[in-house]
Amino acid sequence: MSESEALEPLPAAVPVFPLTGAVLLPRGVLPLNIFEPRYLAMVKDAMAATGAANRVIGMIQPKAAGDPPPLYKVGCLGRITEYRETDDGRILVTLVGVSRFQVGAELERDTLYRQVMTDYHGFADDRAEEESLDAASRASLEDALRPYLDARGLAADWEAVQSADDEGLVTALAGALPFDPPEKQALLEAPTLADRAQTLSALMSFAVGPGSGSSGRLQ
Repeated sequence: MSESEALEPLPAAVPVFPLTGAVLLPRGVLPLNIFEPRYLAMVKDAMAATGAANRVIGMIQPKAAGDPPPLYKVGCLGRITEYRETDDGRILVTLVGVSRFQVGAELERDTLYRQVMTDYHGFADDRAEEESLDAASRASLEDALRPYLDARGLAADWEAVQSADDEGLVTALAGALPFDPPEKQALLEAPTLADRAQTLSALMSFAVGPGSGSSGRLQ
């Protein structure tokens, strides 16, 4: 990331897409299939916005049921890098994570979708250079991954796992593995890459149990 990109201003308020189990991390990639009218409107408005709000939305998990549901206090700003409208009225987008944010006040709105004030304090490193793990943390992560996948009848391309960079591997696993929403949120809120890797290893180790006998493949 260039210095100019790192200093790019972030929006003080963002539209948010509450989605259970979907966690976007800085520099992570999240494809979305948009079909609800309120979120179709949200994405179209984001594409048309100017300045810091252009092409950005906030991904966040709902914390509980409700109308509207309460939100977790930390989400992640995502930039729309791919956008495609389908013949049946859906919009397919790809988000790339920019920075986490603390959720502030929810705005009074005349839109179908929700909007919140954002506070990026404490997340300055999200836009810094990619982080690395020490050798022990990387080994611990890989050691926890194999029995976790085996217990669920999943397989992985171990050559790809071992050749992946540290942040790319941690981010991919945090997004792809089927953890519960509070566990996903813990991964999002982990302060550093090392903390996130440690949390991942702990979650996988805790979850290991008898195999289900089914087979599959981790994509």
